[in-house]
Amino acid sequence: MSPDYERFLVVGAALFALGAIGFLSRRNLILMVLSAEMMLHGVGLSLVTFSRLHQSLEGQAFTVFVLTVAACEAGLALSLILLLYQSKKSLDINVWTEAREADLPPPVEVSGVPSKDEPQVFPKLTPAGLPPDPSRFSSQPTRDINASPKKGGQS
Repeated sequence: MSPDYERFLVVGAALFALGAIGFLSRRNLILMVLSAEMMLHGVGLSLVTFSRLHQSLEGQAFTVFVLTVAACEAGLALSLILLLYQSKKSLDINVWTEAREADLPPPVEVSGVPSKDEPQVFPKLTPAGLPPDPSRFSSQPTRDINASPKKGGQS
């Protein structure tokens, strides 16, 4: 593989990765659409590079379809964003969780993610070589693992 092909593949992977990071980290609808568009262009560049590398036109044919889908996606998404902005005057994703039919339940909140108001509490590990402090564990009585079980059901 020549260095030129490697450079094109690295640029395609970088476009896809930056688009994915942008899509997952942004809350603005327009930036999310632009990030999805960047991901599609990264895929198109990689398809054309592999097509040239293997001297076949199949990757370029797929790229034409990817670009067509990207253009349709951009047109529809931007028209929907414009329509939604006119009704709510905001492009934040959280505002659009309220835009649902009246008989649908509210969206499920993720409980594993702490809010910004609550400080994160991380467990403290016992330093190596010291016995663990039993008061940090649950209030259930501790069991001696070295004790032999009682036979015959005696208490």
